[in-house]
Amino acid sequence: MQNEPIILIFIRKSYLYIVKFVWMKSAKIEKSSFDFLDKLKKNNNREWFAEHKELYISEHLKMIDFADDVLEEMRTHDHIETVSGKASLHRIYKDTRFSKDKTPYKNNWSASFRRATKENRGGYYLQIEKGNTFIAGGFFSPNKEDLLRIRQDIDMNHEEWTTLLQHKDTIQTFGKLQGSQLATAPKGFEKDHPAIHLLRYKQFVLEHYFTDEEVFDPNFSKNVSESFKKLRPFFDLMSEILTTNLNGESIL
Repeated sequence: MQNEPIILIFIRKSYLYIVKFVWMKSAKIEKSSFDFLDKLKKNNNREWFAEHKELYISEHLKMIDFADDVLEEMRTHDHIETVSGKASLHRIYKDTRFSKDKTPYKNNWSASFRRATKENRGGYYLQIEKGNTFIAGGFFSPNKEDLLRIRQDIDMNHEEWTTLLQHKDTIQTFGKLQGSQLATAPKGFEKDHPAIHLLRYKQFVLEHYFTDEEVFDPNFSKNVSESFKKLRPFFDLMSEILTTNLNGESIL
């Protein structure tokens, strides 16, 4: 975020007053951010990156400013424990130890924002890439206990789940629930369950994509935050499920 001072001078009762205000100017995504990624895709090697390290640093600083803006917007509607835009950004360096693709750098900018306190479950993800910019939120890798608890709730309250996931706001913003699924019913649940399509999920994620034109909009940080805000009904349901037992009693 960039701060630009505004100096106002006025006279009242023969006294001269000089007042300095700071106008908060929102950071925006610039075309140069995509240009850098395009060059990196064509030259994804350590030698090229080392020669263009200053270019990377310049673009990274711009992304920090943008992430700071997103974080500030998000704190108006959720409790976020991520301390800064810089802390939200993921490293551009890839972990290639278990990947067939040994290119050392990612071809996108990405960030995560963590919800604060044990009562608020779920996580926010943002990826910025030419032709592939999106936000996502939900539960990417629930542990064994959480996954079972989610499925138990689907088993008992599948109508509530269906109402939420088929609500017009959910459909218009995120479309269908995303995530990997089992090929058949999970152990302990009936194959002919009316919500078997939900019980088979191993991940529970909602996504929303942005066009490149939307990415360059000066209000993009606010629009990202507003899209994240629409995840709240989903997060509120999941938070209630994962912080209570089958009797609705708190387990915290």
